[in-house]
Amino acid sequence: MNQLFRRKQYSESDTSTNLLRVLGVWDIVFFGIAAIIGAGSFSSLGEAVFRGGPGVILLYLICGFACGFTALCYAEFASRIPKAGSAYTYAYASFGELIAWVIGWALIMEYSFGNIYVAFSWSDYFTSFLERLGMHIPDYLTCSYTEAKKAFEKGSENKELINAWVNAPLLGSLKFIVDIPALVINGLITWLCYRGVKESKNFNNSLVILKLAVIILVILVGCAYLNTENWTPVSLETGMPSFMPNGFAGVMSAVSGVFFAYIGFDALSVLSEETKDPQKTLPKGMIISLVLCTVIYIALTLVLTGMVDYRKFDNIGDPLSFIFEKSNANVAWMELTVSFVAIVAITTVLLVFQMGQPRIWYAMSRDGLMPKKFQDVHPKYKTPSFATIVTGIVVGVPIIFTDKTFILDFTSIGTIFAFVLVCAGVLMLPPKEKLKGRFHLPYINGKIIFPIIFIGGLIGFYFYQPSFFNNLMDWKDPKEGEFRASIFFFILINLALCLFTFIKNFSLIPLIGLSSCLYLLTGMSHENWYYFGLWFAVGLIIYFCYGYKNSKLRNA
Repeated sequence: MNQLFRRKQYSESDTSTNLLRVLGVWDIVFFGIAAIIGAGSFSSLGEAVFRGGPGVILLYLICGFACGFTALCYAEFASRIPKAGSAYTYAYASFGELIAWVIGWALIMEYSFGNIYVAFSWSDYFTSFLERLGMHIPDYLTCSYTEAKKAFEKGSENKELINAWVNAPLLGSLKFIVDIPALVINGLITWLCYRGVKESKNFNNSLVILKLAVIILVILVGCAYLNTENWTPVSLETGMPSFMPNGFAGVMSAVSGVFFAYIGFDALSVLSEETKDPQKTLPKGMIISLVLCTVIYIALTLVLTGMVDYRKFDNIGDPLSFIFEKSNANVAWMELTVSFVAIVAITTVLLVFQMGQPRIWYAMSRDGLMPKKFQDVHPKYKTPSFATIVTGIVVGVPIIFTDKTFILDFTSIGTIFAFVLVCAGVLMLPPKEKLKGRFHLPYINGKIIFPIIFIGGLIGFYFYQPSFFNNLMDWKDPKEGEFRASIFFFILINLALCLFTFIKNFSLIPLIGLSSCLYLLTGMSHENWYYFGLWFAVGLIIYFCYGYKNSKLRNA
C-alpha cells in the first residue's frame, strides 16, 4: 500500500532533457492562445449560448475565475518541477504514484479525446467553407457513422446528417460513413508534430496572429449590429424578460461547452522540457494567455447574444459565421472570412493538443508506468517520435465511430478532475526558498478568510434564492434534481475544507482554485460520471497489470 502513494522527488535545479529547448515567453503565450481560442469559441460556444442564454457570460466568468486560480497552482508546480508531464508529474510529487497514474490517465482523456472533438469541428468549418465557395463533398464523407445514425433514428432536423445516412453507399450490409476531412487533418498535424517543436512553433505563431486579428474584427463589426433587447429575452417559464431565461440551472448545464474553451492552457505545462528557463517562462506565459483569452471570450459572448436571439443557436456548429448569415446580420464577406479563419483557429488547437499527449506518455514511460518504447526520441527532430505516432492513431480511430456530444462531455469532466488534484496538490507542497526571477505563489493564510468567504457566500445565496435551498433535497426533479444533488455534496466537501483549513492553515489561493473547480463539477450529469468512472476502471486495470510491476520508483 505504501508503494501506491510513494512520492517521487524532483530536483528544482535538474533541467536536463533529451528534447530541444527553443520556446520563450511569447511562444508560450501564443501556444496558450492557440489552444484556448479555438473549438471553444468557433464551435462549442454556440451550444453554450443556446443552453444558458445571455447569462452564459456568468459561466465564462466563473470558469475564467476557476482557471485563473488553477493556473497559479500550475505555475507554482512549473517553478518547482521543470519536467514534462504537466499535472501527472505534479501529482507524482505531491500525492504519489497511484494518483499520478490516475491523473496521467485523465490527461490522456483530455488531450486525445479533446482532439477528436476538435477534428470534428475542423471538418464542420472546412466543409462549410467549401460549400460557400460552391464545392460540395458528399455528406457521408463529412460526418461520423454514429452521428448520422443517431440523427436518422431520432428524426433530427439536421439535413446533412439525414442525407448522409440515406445516401451512404453500402459495404456489404454496413453503410460507408466516414469523416474524411477530420481524418486528413489529424494525419497532417501528427506529421507536423513529428517533425519538430521549432517547426510547430513557427507555424503556430503565424496562425495565431491571423486568428486574433479576425476575432477583433468580429467584435468590432458585430458591435454595429447589436440589439440590446436580445440580452434580456423573454423566459419561457416566467414570461418575463431575463438575462438567464433558462434559470441558473440552464446556465450551469452549459458547463461542458464553456469549460471546453479553457482546457488548453494546462497543455502548456507539458512543454516544460522544450522551454527556455521554464521556472520563469512557463508561469508568466500561462497567466498572460489565460487573462487575454478570458477577455476575448466575454467580448465574443456579448456580441453573439446581442446580435442574435440565443434560441437560434440550437445545433449551430459554426456560431461566429452564423451571426453574419443572410437570416441574421447579412454580411456575406464577414461570413466567408470567419469561416476561413475558423479553420486556421481550430488547426492551432489540434497542434497544441497533439503536442501535449505524446509528452504525457513520454513522462509516464520514463517512470516505468508505460512501455519503454514511448521514450523514443527522434535522433534528428528531437521529438517523442513513437508517442507522437501512437497519439495520431489514438485520435484517428475513434473519429470513425464516435460523435461530438459524447466526446465534449467526456473530455471536460476529466480535465476539471485533473485541475482539482493540481490545486489540492499545491496545498500539500512544503515551503520553498524564494529565488529571484522565479515564480512564487503568494501564501495567504486561509484559516479565517476561506470559511468566511464560503459560509458567508452560502448565507448570502440563501437569502437571494431561498426557494433553491428549500428544495435542495428534492433530487427527483427531472430538470434540477441532478444539479441539486451535486450542490449538496459540493457544500459538504467545502465545509470539510473549511474545517481542515482552520486546523492546517492552508493557503487561500489553491483553496479558491480547488473550490471553484469542484463547483464546475456540479454541472456534470450522471452519464458523465458513469463514463468517467468506466474510463478510470480501465486505467486502474492497466496500472496494476503493467505500471505497478514496472515502476522505476518501486524497483529502485
